[in-house]
Amino acid sequence: MVEPDNEGGLTDLRQEIITMLPRLRRFCWALSRDSDRGDDLCQATVERALLRADQFVQGTRLDSWMYRIARNINIDNIRKTRTRGVETDIDDAISLVGEDGLRLVEGRSDLNRAQNAMAELPEDQRCLLAMVVFDGFSYREAADALEIPIGTVMSRIARARQAIQMQLVAEGNG
Repeated sequence: MVEPDNEGGLTDLRQEIITMLPRLRRFCWALSRDSDRGDDLCQATVERALLRADQFVQGTRLDSWMYRIARNINIDNIRKTRTRGVETDIDDAISLVGEDGLRLVEGRSDLNRAQNAMAELPEDQRCLLAMVVFDGFSYREAADALEIPIGTVMSRIARARQAIQMQLVAEGNG
């Protein structure tokens, strides 16, 4: 564990967290399906990790620990949203009315379609796809990080890829 009183330990952990921020940010974006919520999730993850730095075990993978924290916070946020409902800023609500559907459809890029397809995936598939595809985790590393069997990782990623492919084909892009 990292001792907060140990001058080098906490400083080293902070530096390692800073180094992995781009990867953590991508992971949080993938989990939350939105860049703003992803940034909020990333910030909450770093805050929780720093507050609980004494719980990190030296010699273990920091990225696995951070991803687990992000995933748990995201699950908590989903539960809160289900209980409270979705909050919409009044300025955002005004722009929802009268959106030009044709312009929206014509303006989508292949990347946008793939992102939308990924956003439609169940959280468990989206999480694993982000870890393996975006961050380069091996199936074994992803299984260890999320504490699930490797067979589960393989089947969820296969289903995720199939679902994305089917959606892209249905849209005429596969």
